[in-house]
Amino acid sequence: MKILINTPHFKFCGGVANHFMGLEHFWTENVKYNFVGKRFRNTPWLTYMILPYDILKFLFRLLFFRPDMVMVNPSMAPKAVKRDFFYMKIARFFGFKCAVMFHGFHTESVMDIKPYIVEQLNKTALIFVLAREFKSILEEWGVTAPIELTTTKVDDRLLDGFSLEERQGKVENILFLARVTKPKGIMLSLDVFKALSKRYPELRYTVVGDGVDLDEAKAYVKEQTIPNVTFTGALSGERLTEEFKRADLYLFTSYHEGMPTSVLEAMAFGLPVVTHPVGGMVDFFDENMGFAVDTFEAADFVPPIVELIGNQEKTKQISEYNYHYAHDHFLASMVAKRMENIFRRYI
Repeated sequence: MKILINTPHFKFCGGVANHFMGLEHFWTENVKYNFVGKRFRNTPWLTYMILPYDILKFLFRLLFFRPDMVMVNPSMAPKAVKRDFFYMKIARFFGFKCAVMFHGFHTESVMDIKPYIVEQLNKTALIFVLAREFKSILEEWGVTAPIELTTTKVDDRLLDGFSLEERQGKVENILFLARVTKPKGIMLSLDVFKALSKRYPELRYTVVGDGVDLDEAKAYVKEQTIPNVTFTGALSGERLTEEFKRADLYLFTSYHEGMPTSVLEAMAFGLPVVTHPVGGMVDFFDENMGFAVDTFEAADFVPPIVELIGNQEKTKQISEYNYHYAHDHFLASMVAKRMENIFRRYI
């Protein structure tokens, strides 16, 4: 079985690129990546200049690799949809089956082109989504092509050197890992920690990531004199592993998500999770994994964290449950195998 996957270049390591970079070493079938789109930072005009090259390269991959399925990976945004559906039209013109995987799913941004989306999706062999909610939305729109659920992944290699025995239920360091932006909830999370720090002055908060609101977040910490907050910037590899190992609890306050990889990674490292239920998390997250807070009020995130700090035995039980659940469901090796099985059914 041969699969050709269009993906952004790995050097930018956004959500789609990160997903397929993590799966790269775990495919058992003949899966090739075709990089499209942005290649250069701060020079978006160059992306348009290399578009003819990308199209020609894609044609050569189709004609010489001869894939059994071509998969494109747009977010639910007008430019992304139109770009990736253009590649899909080329593949279908030459008789190749096509699949679509939606990672981001902000449907309000594409309502103006919804009929076009439905028309094109109904010509595909297969659609992947990250949550049952997303599947229901597409079906309500009138999409009749097969829709399958998948998930993001935890790179097996990220866990090298970690042992669950390190989790003893103490909560001394809370972790935030995401792009440092307001939609990802950075300001909300700082307000949560501000309230916690008044009760637990030794408690630490580690913010891993960078983003457009990083400077504002740092200024807010200084202005509000919030103690023990560390900004590490974006991390990967061994340095990211070390931050997961040093953390004791994962706080996730994003306002919109598909399937948040960082939550799955936190669970794989045995971290209890306090989160707002968004995207694909709604399909599996329950009280065994931590706490789901239904509001975006900082005060509502505080009591569950206080409970975990004060109940070491419960926190340890959640750590053990999350570790085993993530290893059973979210490791990249397992996600790749499940996707291959789904591809096989539609080829």
